[in-house]
Amino acid sequence: MAKIRITLVKSPIGYSEDQKATVRRLGLRKMWSSVEQEDTPSIRGMVHKIRHLVRVEPIQEGEEKASV
Repeated sequence: MAKIRITLVKSPIGYSEDQKATVRRLGLRKMWSSVEQEDTPSIRGMVHKIRHLVRVEPIQEGEEKASV
């Protein structure tokens, strides 16, 4: 299944509690942190809810983040 990289580019401070909770549920903790998630309808729905706070980019196969 395809994956997407989600990056928090704007602080959730000042936004509703449910949007802050959505940011946390996606695994985003700090500004400019990124997470890789499966591209599923539920994840897409969460991203759509906070689309003004995040940047989303598709991950090509073999491009996944190398562990350091």
